[in-house]
Amino acid sequence: MAFTSMMGARVTRREDPRLITGRSTYVDDLKLANLAYAAFARSPFAHARIRRIDTRAAKASPGVFAVYTADDLQGVAEIPVAAQIPEMKTPKHPALAKEKVAHVGEPVVAVIANTAAAARDAADLVEIDYEELPAVVDLEEACKGAPYVHEEFGSNVAYTMEAAGGDVEAAFKSAEVTVSERLVNQRLAPVSIEPRGTLAHWEPGPQQLTLWSSTQIPHLLRTQMAGVLGIPEHKVRTIAPEVGGGFGSKLNVYAEEIVAAYASRALEMPVKYVETRSESFMTTVHGRDQIDYIDVAADRDGKITGLKVEILANMGAYYQLLTPGIPTFTVLMAPGPYTIPNVSCKLVGLFTTEAPTDAYRGAGRPEATYLIERAVDLVARKLQMDPAEVRRRNFIPKEKFPYTTAMGLQYDTGDYHLAFEKALKLAGYQQLRAQQQDARREGRLLGIGISSYVEVCGMGPSSALPAPGWGSATVRVEPTGRVTVMTGASPHGQGEETTFAQMASARLGVPIDDIVVLHGDSAIVQYGIGTFGSRSTAVDGTALYRALETVREKAVKIAAHMMEANVSDLEFDEGKISVKGNPQKSMSIGEIAFAAFRGVNLPAEMDPGLEATRRFEPPNFVYPFGTHVCVVEIERGTGAVKIVKYVAVDDCGNIINPLIVEGQVHGGIAQGVAQALYEEIVYDENGQLATGSLLQYAAPHASQVPRYETDHTTTPTEVNPMGVKGVGEAGTIGSTPAVVNAVVDALAPFGVVHIDMPCKPERVWRAIMAHEANGKAAQS
Repeated sequence: MAFTSMMGARVTRREDPRLITGRSTYVDDLKLANLAYAAFARSPFAHARIRRIDTRAAKASPGVFAVYTADDLQGVAEIPVAAQIPEMKTPKHPALAKEKVAHVGEPVVAVIANTAAAARDAADLVEIDYEELPAVVDLEEACKGAPYVHEEFGSNVAYTMEAAGGDVEAAFKSAEVTVSERLVNQRLAPVSIEPRGTLAHWEPGPQQLTLWSSTQIPHLLRTQMAGVLGIPEHKVRTIAPEVGGGFGSKLNVYAEEIVAAYASRALEMPVKYVETRSESFMTTVHGRDQIDYIDVAADRDGKITGLKVEILANMGAYYQLLTPGIPTFTVLMAPGPYTIPNVSCKLVGLFTTEAPTDAYRGAGRPEATYLIERAVDLVARKLQMDPAEVRRRNFIPKEKFPYTTAMGLQYDTGDYHLAFEKALKLAGYQQLRAQQQDARREGRLLGIGISSYVEVCGMGPSSALPAPGWGSATVRVEPTGRVTVMTGASPHGQGEETTFAQMASARLGVPIDDIVVLHGDSAIVQYGIGTFGSRSTAVDGTALYRALETVREKAVKIAAHMMEANVSDLEFDEGKISVKGNPQKSMSIGEIAFAAFRGVNLPAEMDPGLEATRRFEPPNFVYPFGTHVCVVEIERGTGAVKIVKYVAVDDCGNIINPLIVEGQVHGGIAQGVAQALYEEIVYDENGQLATGSLLQYAAPHASQVPRYETDHTTTPTEVNPMGVKGVGEAGTIGSTPAVVNAVVDALAPFGVVHIDMPCKPERVWRAIMAHEANGKAAQS
């Protein structure tokens, strides 16, 4: 394969052999001498005062090195919060609960012992006397007043944010049609295949902390941990080994990491903690959890003229790193891919006695797409129009880009009609509608759902984020001509070990097997911001592009000097730099790299070595888009939903590796389908977690995920020189409303205009039965 053809090639993932053969190293695989283990005594109550803690039995338990309560963690700061909203209330959030607990599973006491089993056994011996307080689990009730999660605030409202564009009131006054609905975007658990884990190792000699963590943000974790523990940052090393999925949940600083690091320094021994699956359900951040009230104004021809949204967003008991900022993306993306000139949004963040929420694949954008795509279908239903036609009439035309929305975002590029029409054609939309009519005559419940989305990603400009938004990369051509790439991204399934090697191969003409991509170690890799918000390729990939260009430029200058030619007379192609018109007079990149290393015959004032570090500060986000079409059939007698066809056409700009893009889309759709049909975190009225294991939490099996028909359009962005956009979250964002719209469409003969997620059989069956009961009552 020619080097230049590496871009756009379907190269199989170089990471996969070690992953599928079990040769990867995760946190729990790490073993150090004198290793100790941490376990935690956690609150069994959702809301309670701590009256007394007795740790004597735990301290006397075999193998125990230490037992810690909040009073022992002197000099340790609280769990950090990066996202800030004006006038938001920030509750105290120590690593171990002090005086009060506010959700089931909150850690109260830490036990350090010589084995994991000994630590867990001793944790069970801790006696804690609680005074139970009323739980707060209903968002709509939480708005009204007491009981309060944090009494010092005298309210459960964490913050209120309002944004508007255009004249919304005028739009509704002149509207020919209005629709309203209450939408629930239920709470979800990330369920990464590897639970959270950390291993802290304090070395008393050099006074240095090494922290291995299953994290998405190794460098940011180093900065935050240094601040929390009061250790100079240059004395903290963070390493993200293999990470078994994150989906946003590992974009955080957790209590257990802080306690493990504190204990390691106090005891001068390494300390490991790996959560159980039950602990993961209780304490790892959850996603979504909104109630959205929408009002839509439209003309009789289906043109949407106004949108009002009120959002109740569940923060949980405390903030984690980005908790308060996540639902703001719902506000910003509420208009979706449509020309809606008048939009107003009110966002109310609320405290409850539940685990904190934070980023989960899509992070605020799936909620926005869900509410606007349900809104479009509601308008179509009210006007008795084809929902496809309503979308056509409201899309932003391609000639309007860059397009500034009513919420003030500037969409970079888009051709929404093209992706939409391609998806409908691939699905055979008109034939499906004909089949649906036939099915209904036969008494079968066939539904067709459409979802057209645009998302904001490529996080992003530093000015728009609570953390830096730039990307970084280092390219080093070794003396032998091999290439080392160091990226500030922290891949954990996204495939950058492959795609970034493809980029280097294409630009330097080096075989891909001679390229290694390093990441995740703060002692080796230059500072990077990590992997989240579909940013790795659009931001860190652009930094890599710049570093490769810098290396190329230096290589050409060295070659020009050594071959006694002008730089303008040389060409760089297929790993060789040659004189134009005289290909025999050339040097390979390996020869140039060795000359640079040798440092003898270089241009004046040029440093030896062939290496470059570059950073990229994006001027804007990027905005991928697409259309998904879902077809379902519902079993009338049980309410069971079966997806019989699923089509996705996505546009993420220029594509480096189609195979990896398809894999990202497939995985995203699976999680979006799971929210639509199966998954839901449930707390009972006492704040007890009713879905605390995979026995109760219905993550779908392979047989419950449909086969996909995928395709793409290509609309490059101008935000970065490669024209690439993100794709890691697109499938999740586009899929959920497509499935729900299909279910509601199947139930249209029963007069159903909306059904909340998850569309589980019982809920669907009850909707059918309610219609039939009403019909019988009317007949009698």
